[in-house]
Amino acid sequence: MMAVRFANFSAPRPASVTRRVGRQPPTKSYPRVAKGRRSQASNLPTMLAFTFPGQGSQRPGMGRPWVGHDSWELVEEASEVVGRDLGRLLVDADADELRDTRNAQLATFVVSLMVLDAIQRLGVDASMCAGHSLGEYTALTATGALGYADGVSLVTERAAAMHDAGSANPGTMAAVLGLDDDQVGVACNLADAEVWVANYNAPGQVVIAGSVDGVASAGQHAKELGARRIMSLPVAGAFHTGFMTSARQRLRDAIENADLRDIDVPVISNVDALPHTQASDWNALLSAQLSSPVRWKHSLHTMTELGATRFAELGPGGVLSGMTKRTIEGARTISVASPDDLDPFLEWVSGTISLDTHPVEGEHLFAIERLVVSPAAGIFTPIDLAPGTPIEVGAVIGHVGDHEVRSAFAGVIEGFIAIDTERVKPRQPIAWLRTH
Repeated sequence: MMAVRFANFSAPRPASVTRRVGRQPPTKSYPRVAKGRRSQASNLPTMLAFTFPGQGSQRPGMGRPWVGHDSWELVEEASEVVGRDLGRLLVDADADELRDTRNAQLATFVVSLMVLDAIQRLGVDASMCAGHSLGEYTALTATGALGYADGVSLVTERAAAMHDAGSANPGTMAAVLGLDDDQVGVACNLADAEVWVANYNAPGQVVIAGSVDGVASAGQHAKELGARRIMSLPVAGAFHTGFMTSARQRLRDAIENADLRDIDVPVISNVDALPHTQASDWNALLSAQLSSPVRWKHSLHTMTELGATRFAELGPGGVLSGMTKRTIEGARTISVASPDDLDPFLEWVSGTISLDTHPVEGEHLFAIERLVVSPAAGIFTPIDLAPGTPIEVGAVIGHVGDHEVRSAFAGVIEGFIAIDTERVKPRQPIAWLRTH
């Protein structure tokens, strides 16, 4: 891999995510520790990165465990900024209501920052941050580049602009599994239509977006080039493509009115996969992000080259943790989404436990799509399960050598990605489920 190129960023040094969400950190970087608690991260021999999920990670009731927690105050503050009851959205909204871009983005943003706030109250620091698509705004708010109110306002405007752009210029998205990045690009070119790569998520997982016909054509070409599965995503827009161009000026105006600030803790940009600390960088980067592919796989490699070996995903879903494990060999990951996850997180940070070897693993692909992944390397033998078969958490769907392949999710089998007698690698996707 080529050495990381730094964008307005010198050699990494220990730094801390700002103590309270959206507060501007002082010029001098020093560990910020909650009163009465010693920082659990300060003694780590390796660097910790915080990652923040994007749209598609939301789920009904994701705010319910936080009701009554001190960090719930962020929901009340955000509700005042936008003039609506976000508590109801986080507690009572169903999957269809949350799927609306205008609800999904704001809900995911607020929940992720509630998680961050709770972790900061425990005195845990990170050395760098990154977020997937929407999550980039969460990362900027987490590090103090954006104040909390500005972050809420920008996310609200971004979601509305993307929704309106999608309505004016309808499109769709699909995940291409089992094909390398270059070949997915070839498939888009062969389609000879309005379709492009939108997300470089992880090895063997690339998202394409564009017109309905263009995505269908590129998907067919991808299959001919060897893709294992093309999975349509339930979205009403071709995000991170030229279909979002009409939203860029609207968002650019909102960004110019926000108070962006220089920071100590670098945020890795989706657009160039480079670390940035200067406020002046983000006007162009956030605007470009709407119609540029998310280089998430490349961002993970950048964080690794900067020294990160532990990756904590803060917010709903667990999508990014799965991508990290598939992209970075030996990466230690954890997903924190509720107050019940805080004690295991502290133990994981201090090194007293490892959560990386859970016997039943899987990956979230989007809001209702789930992947069952291989627990080991070996020859895969499936159990005869027809598409449409409902399964429960822990159900055995096949074997890899002597290892049982169990589902980490309840849902309905949509199909197998690996074929009978195929030699698979650890964490290779085996089957595809829908949860609703």
